[in-house]
Amino acid sequence: MILVNTDYITGKELEMLGLVKGSTIQAKNIGRDITQGLKSMVGGELKSYTDMMNRARALATQRMTEEAEKLGADAIVNVRYASSSVMQGAAEIMAYGTAVRFK
Repeated sequence: MILVNTDYITGKELEMLGLVKGSTIQAKNIGRDITQGLKSMVGGELKSYTDMMNRARALATQRMTEEAEKLGADAIVNVRYASSSVMQGAAEIMAYGTAVRFK
């Protein structure tokens, strides 16, 4: 599956199949939250949160790709990511784009 953030793929004529998306909601770990809270006082990267968000983006992308495969897609164009807080300590990550088939 080809994923691009453009609305075209060079050298390919595309048939649009529709919007596909994948999402996940991730919550902070209370143990990590304490240590990361201390880290935020002195500055620097909050690596456990970075890792959590990377895993969340990967899972959302996987779910989006699976939805596209069910439509018979060869690629997803205009891939975008969005995040939002759904409650204190939890965030939703969404990946979305347009599933296409090569003509």
